[in-house]
Amino acid sequence: MPKRPRKKYSRPQRPFDKARIIEENILKEKYGLKNKREIWKADAAIGRIRNLAKQLITKSDEEKKDFVKRLQKRGFEVSSIAEALALNKEHWLKRRLQTIIFAKGLANTPKQARQLLVHRHVSIGKQIVNIPSYQVAMQEEPQITLNIVLKTPKKKDKLKEIKDEVMDSDEGVPNEEASTSSEKVVQKEPSQKIQSAEKEIAQDVSEKSQELAEEVKDAEKEIAQDVAEGESKEKIEKETKDLAEKISGKEDKDQKEIEKEVKEKVKEIEEKQ
Repeated sequence: MPKRPRKKYSRPQRPFDKARIIEENILKEKYGLKNKREIWKADAAIGRIRNLAKQLITKSDEEKKDFVKRLQKRGFEVSSIAEALALNKEHWLKRRLQTIIFAKGLANTPKQARQLLVHRHVSIGKQIVNIPSYQVAMQEEPQITLNIVLKTPKKKDKLKEIKDEVMDSDEGVPNEEASTSSEKVVQKEPSQKIQSAEKEIAQDVSEKSQELAEEVKDAEKEIAQDVAEGESKEKIEKETKDLAEKISGKEDKDQKEIEKEVKEKVKEIEEKQ
């Protein structure tokens, strides 16, 4: 009779716990997991190990040592029951085949490691393994190999790229001269940029200073005109006042003379009568 399949995990009691959701999202991205069920499976597996460790607290030392050795063979860095009780789900996730492939540098990302496994490009010894959650023992870890060669382009430094360009351009120049010329080019480029920037700044400053000088001159002219206009107005007002006084004085004199003449004529007529 085949065994009845049972669940290897249990769902969280609080499905909408914010802290747990954030932690699970981080673990999912870190280890390239397909879904959160894999995290729950790891948590359940570590729970079983911790339960066994609790049961062995009252047992003999030989049983404890055997239990610790079994954990060490499976890749857990444990030396006592107390350390076995301190294990968590992340220790289990680190022993997955997908994680170890990425840790050994056989893949560039955890998701690429999963892809290589699913496509049957990974083997342990002579056996092809396509299970990302496979728990790797310590003896099996050095036997992990890839069946294909991945192309990983290497990035060149900027200085090396510049030197390569200079070497390509100076094909007829010897190596020493080419290297010195490339170094000069590298050293001249920033100085030329600085000089051009300084020239532009100097031009901008001179243009702005000229504009300011012109504005000052215009303002001085306007002030001078205003002053001149003010003085001329004052002069005109004074002259008009003087003219008005003179005119009024003449009119008064003329009237007095006329009155005198009239009085004299009246006297002459009276005397004749």
